[in-house]
Amino acid sequence: MSQHANEIYLKDYQVPAYLLEHTELRFELREGATLVHSQLAFYLNPACEQAQPPLSLFGHEDLELISMSLNDIPVAESSWQREGEILTVVDVPERFCLKVVTRILPHENTALEGLYLSDGMYCTQCEAEGFRRITFYPDRPDVMSVFRTTVEADQHQFPVLLSNGNPVASGNTDDGRHWVTWEDPFPKPAYLFALVAGDLAHIEDHYTTMSGRNVALRIYAETKDLDKLEYAMASLQRAMAWDEKVYGREYDLDIYMIVAVDFFNMGAMENKGLNVFNTSCVLAHPATTTDAAFQRVEGVVAHEYFHNWSGNRVTCRDWFQLSLKEGFTVFRDAEFSADTNSRTVKRVEDVALLRTAQFAEDAGPMSHPIRPDSFIEISNFYTLTIYEKGAEVVRMIRTLLGEELFRKGSDLYFARHDGQAVTTDDFVKAMEDASGRDLSQFCRWYSQAGTPELKVEDHFDASTGRYTLTVQQSCPPSPGQTEKQPYHLPLAVGLLDSEGNDLPLAEGYHTQVLELTQPEQQFVFEGLSSKPVPSLLRGFSAPVKLNFPYSREALMFLMANDSDGFARWDAAQQLVVGIMQEMMDRLTQGQPLTLADELVTAYRAVLTDNALDPAMVAKVLTLPSEAYLAELAECVDVDAIHEVRCFLRQSLAQALAPDWQRVYRDNQTEGEYSPDAKSIAHRSLKNLALSYLMALETEESLALAQQQYRQADNMTDMQVALSLVAHSGFAAAADELLTDFYQRWQNESLVVNQWFAIQVTDPKPGALARVEKLMQHPAFDRRNPNKLRAVIGNFCAQNKVNFHAEDGSGYRFLAEQILLLNTQNPQVASRLLTPLTVWRKYPSQRQALMRQALEQIQSCKDLSRDVYEVVSKSLA
Repeated sequence: MSQHANEIYLKDYQVPAYLLEHTELRFELREGATLVHSQLAFYLNPACEQAQPPLSLFGHEDLELISMSLNDIPVAESSWQREGEILTVVDVPERFCLKVVTRILPHENTALEGLYLSDGMYCTQCEAEGFRRITFYPDRPDVMSVFRTTVEADQHQFPVLLSNGNPVASGNTDDGRHWVTWEDPFPKPAYLFALVAGDLAHIEDHYTTMSGRNVALRIYAETKDLDKLEYAMASLQRAMAWDEKVYGREYDLDIYMIVAVDFFNMGAMENKGLNVFNTSCVLAHPATTTDAAFQRVEGVVAHEYFHNWSGNRVTCRDWFQLSLKEGFTVFRDAEFSADTNSRTVKRVEDVALLRTAQFAEDAGPMSHPIRPDSFIEISNFYTLTIYEKGAEVVRMIRTLLGEELFRKGSDLYFARHDGQAVTTDDFVKAMEDASGRDLSQFCRWYSQAGTPELKVEDHFDASTGRYTLTVQQSCPPSPGQTEKQPYHLPLAVGLLDSEGNDLPLAEGYHTQVLELTQPEQQFVFEGLSSKPVPSLLRGFSAPVKLNFPYSREALMFLMANDSDGFARWDAAQQLVVGIMQEMMDRLTQGQPLTLADELVTAYRAVLTDNALDPAMVAKVLTLPSEAYLAELAECVDVDAIHEVRCFLRQSLAQALAPDWQRVYRDNQTEGEYSPDAKSIAHRSLKNLALSYLMALETEESLALAQQQYRQADNMTDMQVALSLVAHSGFAAAADELLTDFYQRWQNESLVVNQWFAIQVTDPKPGALARVEKLMQHPAFDRRNPNKLRAVIGNFCAQNKVNFHAEDGSGYRFLAEQILLLNTQNPQVASRLLTPLTVWRKYPSQRQALMRQALEQIQSCKDLSRDVYEVVSKSLA
């Protein structure tokens, strides 16, 4: 296993010995094999202190080296050696041109890294280290080069030939082939390289930049999907305008392209000028796409476009700095979505994901800082910690500096480092220099793993009118980090009087940001006539766990009165979680379950408050997920969580049935479908009401769901109705709708994925048998990551009561699938492993079975680095 244990450390970083002035590539795409001709203009790095260093290039072990010459002279066999992924050439001059020809087999590339075939279309995925599967190259992000790329292929089979930059030349050959040359004038690392060749159609529009430049915009897809591209195009144009307005960032090439690809490991890739997208992140049509998927398309299109500056023009020096580009860009796309839609709803959705999944990651065996100290396989660090927590760290910087100084800092960052590969320290330094603030303690967010915890206590002295908040901060141990230093973090607070009004705080504002820097601090508020109710962590001002001894009455008060939308939702979550945890305790003690009257009162108050945004009502009244309840538990009782949640859902449905029926009627949308925020809000509340009514399992509720399914003019309403019926006890009705749905949409791959997901997440017994049966279905293709995620991923992560079956069958199933995928697609295999990595959180019987499954995987002699790292750290 020594090859797997080759850990790479940030502390060992060394500058590259040689840099590149220019990269010229020529691809001969032919059936069976592709020839790649590279011409690389190297020069000695002035920052390299080594005398006459050898040239080291990366190349995957499957690369076939055809020829190699240095300054047009073949390199003698005695002057180079190849060991693993490293090709070393000795005795090279300070400046030289290296020409290399390699042969690769894209049709056999099931890892979907480098150059591969997706349904007959050539495409690439080079981040993080896919380019080394194409040719020998200094494949590291701090080696940047301008690229000139020629793609040659059969003209009939592959009429569209794309790469980075602008097209500069094209032509035909006598044997029915053609070629196109693309030139990207902006230096970039190899991970941003892209190539696409296929029989594709496209839609086209344009955008006029703030300086008056006209940019052509093209989105490519298969001809059958052309009617699903308009929303992505409109989202792109909105993103371009927003980035100019908010950050002053203008697009720099003559053309911007997006290509939809069905076989893709990730969501999308920001390759310079040629974004390659998973079809799930670009195709959108009311008939086939849910509201959530429309919003995802908008967010991902914006994210990849924003990378043009925060990732491409300024990139990361090494992969330990991944959050430099991803955290910043996630923050940017979240703000874009908040400005475009509902800011509060967007914040609630982001925090729900963070608390459910990222906090669990922080507490698990793969816990790491947003700037990791080491890794075995970088692909394992495209995580919620790097992306979502990284975005929260950038958000805290903006909170501490204020919007004006943050913009000044980002302007300085882009101006200072344009065309460079830099570090998170460089980003923070730009913010310090622009604002005059000292952020040295704040930088612990980059180096310390884990989720900080805040314990808050309050005291009111009626005789002096003084109200005191005492805040203690701590952070639990994580792998390799037993002791944590205090963080610098913003805690946004508000104080409410007995009437529910915000009290004026510093400078008359209703929200004050308290800056925590010590293990314990006190904050005093003067001149109060009575004890206030504190509204803590408004807007989720820091990614922390907060503990304050709220009474149920106080939480209900905040639910009804807090002016901060996030805090209002959070109060509802805390109220319900506390009640559910008490119910779980009673259940394990053999006591009967009962519905708390306070919860009915609180829910009814929200349902009857017509002043509230329907989207927020839906968020507030959605019960915490089983995954979130599991994350909160010290020892996860899967069955108790599931039983209590089902009981509570059914009891609330019964107690509030007339209200749910009224809400369902009142939130019907009329007219043509639109994915705007207002329409989505009404659909979300209407469908929440239907889900509660279906919990009653009456003939009336079934008829309502069936009617919605049959009359739906959009996929959101149709999918919700189908899912509710499929997960109900009405077996015949479920079979009828599932059959009808597949017959309608069998030619729409993304819709079939929804059909798969609905069935594998059905919590009724027998789920594993359904999963195994679906894996034999003609529509299931285990080479396609989207299909693997739809079936295996959804079952193991979203159907907890069945995955965690007491006999361990779910664990054995996942282990078997991981071993099958280990050599086929290591990236997907390692990501699907996550449900097993948290085995220590479960009772001893399940712990033993989960550990056995991990040990079964670990015993494989040919584990990929991806899988080995996750399994070995999980068992450590």
